Amino acid sequence: MYAAGADPWRLADRWYEQRKYALTLAALPKPDYRSAFEPGCSVGVLSGLLAARCRALLSCDREERALAQARPRLAQLPHVRVEHRVLPDDWPQEGFDLIVLSELLYYFTADDTAGLLDRAVRSLEPGGTLELVHWRHPVAAHARSADAVHHQARNHPALVRIAAHTEPDFLLDVFTRPEQRGTPAERLSVAAVEGLA
Repeated sequence: MYAAGADPWRLADRWYEQRKYALTLAALPKPDYRSAFEPGCSVGVLSGLLAARCRALLSCDREERALAQARPRLAQLPHVRVEHRVLPDDWPQEGFDLIVLSELLYYFTADDTAGLLDRAVRSLEPGGTLELVHWRHPVAAHARSADAVHHQARNHPALVRIAAHTEPDFLLDVFTRPEQRGTPAERLSVAAVEGLA
């Protein structure tokens, strides 16, 4: 798709994408993060927005033509690293308190998705945030649907879902890896963490 255009999904100028990104950022339960990971960053539009909420951000993609757009877009942000990585094999070894899997997991089989979710959980610091966002309409290149991917994540034993947004076009789920297993979602909400509930 990148051979046909530098930004084949028009991520930088389509209102649908701008609105989805605004919801993606608004759903994050913390105002800022120490270190974030965004695999499948494409041309780096979401990366630029996430960078404002993170002290360090690793964005990566397998497609060099996408990274050729992302690198200049993010060049003025010294706390952002843009790297060529092919998942699942090139998953980074470092830990993160935010991992954003946006428009990514439906390219993988159920087994590979399970492996990627396990890697995300292992990389996610206790109390960290894992956010999933996926397009719901059928796409020939997708191995699975957004609904199947999000159902799989919702059933991961180490994750607790603390926020969800459902539209005909996309699903958004926010999970945390609680410091103590078995902690119910109501004790992990933004209001609960701030002592309001």
